[in-house]
Amino acid sequence: MEYTPLGRTGLSVSRLVLGTMNFGPHTTEADSHTLMDRAHEHGINFFDTANVYGGKGGTEEIIGRWFAQGGQRREKTVLATKLYGAMGDWPNDGRLSALNIRRAADASLKRLQTDYIDLYQMHHIDRDTPWDEIWEAFEVLRHQGKVLYFGSSNFAGWHLAQAQEAARSRHFLGLVAEQSLYNLANRFIELDVLPAAKHYGIGVIPWSPLSSGILGGVLAKQRRGEGVRDTAWAGPELLQRHRTQVEAYEELAADLGHDPANLALAWLLSRDGVTGPIIGPRTTAQLDGSLTAFDVTLDEDTLTKLDAIFPPPAPNGAKPAPEAYAW
Repeated sequence: MEYTPLGRTGLSVSRLVLGTMNFGPHTTEADSHTLMDRAHEHGINFFDTANVYGGKGGTEEIIGRWFAQGGQRREKTVLATKLYGAMGDWPNDGRLSALNIRRAADASLKRLQTDYIDLYQMHHIDRDTPWDEIWEAFEVLRHQGKVLYFGSSNFAGWHLAQAQEAARSRHFLGLVAEQSLYNLANRFIELDVLPAAKHYGIGVIPWSPLSSGILGGVLAKQRRGEGVRDTAWAGPELLQRHRTQVEAYEELAADLGHDPANLALAWLLSRDGVTGPIIGPRTTAQLDGSLTAFDVTLDEDTLTKLDAIFPPPAPNGAKPAPEAYAW
């Protein structure tokens, strides 16, 4: 396993992140525990979850019961969870008010059966809560020893700037990670999220690295008559929209002798500023297979071919902000 610092911190995390969104809804608790044990065997130490996963707390509870088995499971894990989504129907059961931050953190700690969270992430920007209120509430959690680092998810580049400048004014570390939608078929964060994150020393953790499965060899599986389970809401629509590109992509992967899923992961691992993509295996075989992404070497010719199939989003070519918008 390869490791890298999380953003500008001294925290070492694996370059593959174990995503747990399937734990409970699609993966049994016993299989979830087996997957987490296998992840540790492979050296994956970075696990990501959220309070809303698994039916509002169910996934965190599965992880908590795994921690409770001992064997240094908690000590070996860099644990990331999130808050924002409503956990009830009552006012203040969601978002980023100081009240909900306090309640959500304590509830996650209880479900996870731990006394601290390594990385606490805002699942979405809260446009109605001022940054002073958010950072003050997070500072309290840090001083209480309940949270070590803070991160964001689904933020725009200017949201990252807002958050960091507000934190700077309070002499607070601020964000160390941003979790964003990023894959070959969706490269919009290259416009300004990636440049902003690099400027502020924020690690980028891509979610949906296979773009709802369309980069995982879906067409080849269909030809073989294998069932393709769509775990995301946009999978069929994405495949229809990108079918010509996916056909070319799978042909390139076959020419290179690589599994399409591993090629997609390897491409993300090669991107400047990316900490590591989130993988969401449902079986140990899928988890084991993900590690072969580290064996994929991408030369300039291959990267150029991938850019031709899935062009960068910048109006002025493959340039980041601000050149993407001007010259």
